[in-house]
Amino acid sequence: MTALPVLLLGLWSLVLPEKVQPNYCEVYGTIYETDKIYEADFKVYEEGSEAFANIIVFEEDNSLYANKQGHWTFIDNRDLADFVVYFTDESRDAEFSVYFTSFESFAGCQ
Repeated sequence: MTALPVLLLGLWSLVLPEKVQPNYCEVYGTIYETDKIYEADFKVYEEGSEAFANIIVFEEDNSLYANKQGHWTFIDNRDLADFVVYFTDESRDAEFSVYFTSFESFAGCQ
């Protein structure tokens, strides 16, 4: 009798999906920048050189064009964002780093 609840709990855990955080290369689209670290999907560091960045980001004016790696559009509504990021001042605290470019063709994952 006591083994049944444990068995059911074990089977239930197989049914529940785990939230898997995407690879940083898959972070593109509409981005909301937060100043609260606990709200963020990712902690990001802005590099001063593209040589050390994980992603070269081109900031799109229109969210319809932010549909591939390295193309971000910053929006003001957190609920409509694909990702929420927090920019940290320390590279060691970040999950990945970005460098902002003014050339669309340079954008993408390193």
